[in-house]
Formats: sequence, C-alpha cells, structure tokens
Amino acid sequence: MDQETAADAAVAAARQARYGRLPERIRAEDMTEEVEGTPGAAAAYNPEGSWKYYSCLALDLGL
Repeated sequence: MDQETAADAAVAAARQARYGRLPERIRAEDMTEEVEGTPGAAAAYNPEGSWKYYSCLALDLGL
C-alpha cells in the first residue's frame, strides 16, 4: 500500500511541476494593434461593378 501512495505522490509531484502554474495573463493592450487606415481603401468597392462577380447556383445551372 505504501508503494502505491509513493507512486501516486511521485505522479502528483511530476504533474504539479509540469502543470502547477497557469500562464501569465496577456493584457488586452498587448493583443491589439492600432493601424492608420488608408483613405483610398473605402473607395475601392464599386457597387455598380459588383454584378460581374455575382455567383448564383440557379443561374449557373440554367434554371
């Protein structure tokens, strides 16, 4: 019985050494990055020309 508890204690100690501490928290400021937007990026979308790229399964099948 003492051998089982010693083995369990050794396994528990190894687990504690490996997983005993949670990683440090990462602040929200470190996870985000602010980037200046380019003024021409908003004008790149052309709604009148978007029909060229429209995909419809019914039209593709000729229905």
